[in-house]
Amino acid sequence: MSASTVTPTTPAPGRSRHPYDACPLCSAPDISELRTGDCSHHALYKPVVSPLMVWMRCGACGHVFTEGYFTDEVRAEVFSSTHPNQRPGADFEQNRYLSARIVERVARHAPGGTWLDVGFGNGSLLFTAEEWGFEPQGLDLRPATVQAMRALGIDAHCADLTALDEPGRYSVISLADVLEHMPYPGQGLVAAHRLLREDGVLFASMPHYDCAAWRLLDAHNANPYWGELEHFHNFSRARFYSLLEEHGFEPLQYAVSERYRLCMEVIARRR
Repeated sequence: MSASTVTPTTPAPGRSRHPYDACPLCSAPDISELRTGDCSHHALYKPVVSPLMVWMRCGACGHVFTEGYFTDEVRAEVFSSTHPNQRPGADFEQNRYLSARIVERVARHAPGGTWLDVGFGNGSLLFTAEEWGFEPQGLDLRPATVQAMRALGIDAHCADLTALDEPGRYSVISLADVLEHMPYPGQGLVAAHRLLREDGVLFASMPHYDCAAWRLLDAHNANPYWGELEHFHNFSRARFYSLLEEHGFEPLQYAVSERYRLCMEVIARRR
């Protein structure tokens, strides 16, 4: 069974997560506990979630992921709050500078067309893409965020990427710090491949756990990502590149992200 067609395991009564019984990327059953983390100090923490985060590693592909992903009820509770910096228009001038450096790099590979930003948060990437001549469109799972984005004149929808029925429409799809939130990231890449035009470009960013900066924070017991409430995955560059290739993308460019600590940015083209 592929990771894209995995049937959720039913959580035990009182559990806040559907447990993974195999690797969510490669479906290998060879998974073991790596370490734990404490998410009780996270800004969006709610008591419906266990404060203990258990991280697993796949013995086959090396991917690192939590023991499970939120049930629908728990996800709705967690998503009922939003980080202040993820509200449309937040810190818009400083974020414009950060987004401009991303858009400039992406525009070298996709000079125009519709840019779909998934999980658009403060909206900066779409605001800035519009300055480069792209037609902006956004998806987000928080209804209030979508309403605020529409009030600013951007076409925005409260919908899941995998349910979007616009095959071949988009020249750019950005998954900026999104895939680590998805129970099965491969499903997001399948959807992006279907929605992009033949020469379309994917932009993705996420924490990079296999780098010296990550290990240095680990050595000082100061790495925030082991307690990152909303994350289900920690990617390495190598594993993410192979995942892209498995789903029909050619990696084009790697960069260190300025958006969040320890993150990487990857530009890839649809094959």
